[in-house]
Amino acid sequence: MLNKSPAHLTQTDDMALIRHEMNQCGQKAVPFLFAVNFEMSEGLFLKTGPKTSEVFYHVGNIGNKPRGLSPTCPGPLTARPLYPEEYLTKFQIVQQGLRRGDSYLTNLTLKTPVDCPLTLRDIFLLSDSPYQLHLPGRFVCFSPERFVQIKEGRISTNPMKGTIDASLPEAEARILADFKETAEHNTIVDLLRNDLSQWADGVRVARFRYIDRIGARERAILQVSSEIVGTLPPDYLSSLGDIIFSLLPAGSCTGAPKGATVKIIKQAEGEERGYYTGVFGLFDGRTLDSAVMIRFIEEDAVGRKFFRSGGGITAYSRWEDEYREVLEKIYLPVGNHG
Repeated sequence: MLNKSPAHLTQTDDMALIRHEMNQCGQKAVPFLFAVNFEMSEGLFLKTGPKTSEVFYHVGNIGNKPRGLSPTCPGPLTARPLYPEEYLTKFQIVQQGLRRGDSYLTNLTLKTPVDCPLTLRDIFLLSDSPYQLHLPGRFVCFSPERFVQIKEGRISTNPMKGTIDASLPEAEARILADFKETAEHNTIVDLLRNDLSQWADGVRVARFRYIDRIGARERAILQVSSEIVGTLPPDYLSSLGDIIFSLLPAGSCTGAPKGATVKIIKQAEGEERGYYTGVFGLFDGRTLDSAVMIRFIEEDAVGRKFFRSGGGITAYSRWEDEYREVLEKIYLPVGNHG
């Protein structure tokens, strides 16, 4: 299916078309915006310019977010989470896969109904996050996690693995010392090193397990990240689409090994993720920067809102801890926590 708006927004289930357009625009230095869902069954492609308005985005310092129009946040986001027993059922399916040896790390996510007086557009306008995307009538994403950046012959990725409430005593020391979180982080770093090595030489970990502080209106959380870098071949701009698609789905939101782990995810979650944990990015004619679509609120046809969140499960995971982490990630990225 192909749908083109008057301003050349392409929404399609043809991933080969999006890949081709990315390669062509990279070769010709034509700026573009793209997004691909988790299942790689739907995506969008848009050549960007001053009048871009069908999709709203903010990547680094570039975007089309209106200034001076942000609404006042009238109240907190309220979650109505699944009963713990429902999460436990999903968790046990993942643990069965881990015990069989099909996976040694599986990302399990939940779709949580939320009550929020703001529209998706309001949330986009209020959000303070490095990567933001709003597809009207569908979703808003305010992600803190880079997927890959491709700049001046260098490719880098910054996976986030490990989350803790910043208000807890000695929170930073606790998350860095946590055995389960360390094992999970190491697994994803190894996976993404291998992913980047498909295209890059000299792949290395430039920064290992550093702390990002993520502010929210109700609270702040600490997340553990690493930076992995490598050097691309000279003609990399003509292969932007090939590079991105070869790395999908994003390893930090699947687990390892990818193929078998995705099968476990489908069984445990019981529904498609859609654009949640897919990727989106912006090419400005020289640099491509992209994000994993986490911190994600979607809206259904009758206006109900759902917050998507999740975390990595290993053989050492305790379901109570993982359930708590999923709920801790439900927030609006507004307010000031330092």
